[in-house]
Amino acid sequence: MGKKGNRIQVILECVEQRKIGKSGSSRYITTKNKKNTPNRIELKKYNSILRKYTVHKEIK
Repeated sequence: MGKKGNRIQVILECVEQRKIGKSGSSRYITTKNKKNTPNRIELKKYNSILRKYTVHKEIK
């Protein structure tokens, strides 16, 4: 029998681009361990539309 996985897929979306209201969206898909990090995560990722690194937050 296999172990039950604690890792889940999450989608990260750019916060800054949403505030500006610019068309399109910068989204990344990643995984996280739901036991170690039960809260939503924030990572700095590259936004190709704004051409700079911005904060991306986990969305539902």
